[in-house]
Amino acid sequence: QVQLVESGGGLVQAGDSLRLSCAASGRSIDTHALGWFRQAPGKEREFVAAIVWSGRRTVYADSVKGRFTISRDNAKNTMYLEMNSLKPEDTAIYYCAFGTIPYILGRRPNDYTYWGQGTQVTVSS
Repeated sequence: QVQLVESGGGLVQAGDSLRLSCAASGRSIDTHALGWFRQAPGKEREFVAAIVWSGRRTVYADSVKGRFTISRDNAKNTMYLEMNSLKPEDTAIYYCAFGTIPYILGRRPNDYTYWGQGTQVTVSS
């Protein structure tokens, strides 16, 4: 079992920055990919970014590429999402997720087994 807890969300204005954190407990994260997803009201959960177990490879949704940066610190069992130049359309609940298969990087919700409870990000125009 893995427990994930997100933090760092909040209400900001367009153009501002936020840094989300995802703290894991229950087991080490250093063999599995980690991902960020988000879900806006009335919409399906969508992929935001993911990072391979070593941190050497990352993938991003086109909508956030160049503005968001995913990173991880395996020694602290923690993952981060640095969000810059935020837009109103980034408003959503952001979830972190723990990969299902060791060493495999995925973009689909089904590629992840454990999920956090989410943190709200609201960007006003």
